[in-house]
Amino acid sequence: MPRRIDNTGEAVRFTFEGEEVSARAGETLAAALIAEGVTTTRQSVVTGAPRGPFCMMGVCFECLVTIDGVPNRQACMIEARSGMNVCRQTADEVMA
Repeated sequence: MPRRIDNTGEAVRFTFEGEEVSARAGETLAAALIAEGVTTTRQSVVTGAPRGPFCMMGVCFECLVTIDGVPNRQACMIEARSGMNVCRQTADEVMA
């Protein structure tokens, strides 16, 4: 499992699927989720298959999540902030 190289810095806590996740200040949501062992952030629109962070630079859109009720947010481009409520994005949300 991937792990943080540097575990220093201010702790930031947010929820993912109702579970508390710890991140470091400056980390993206995708990096924090990967460090916690989360590999699936959304469902494929076509097949419903699980998808997750891939490019980590905002090109592929595989890491889409719903943040505080707003769908279609790229987890690799959003900095983790305390109090965020992040959920996996379902295929239905993408089409909305």
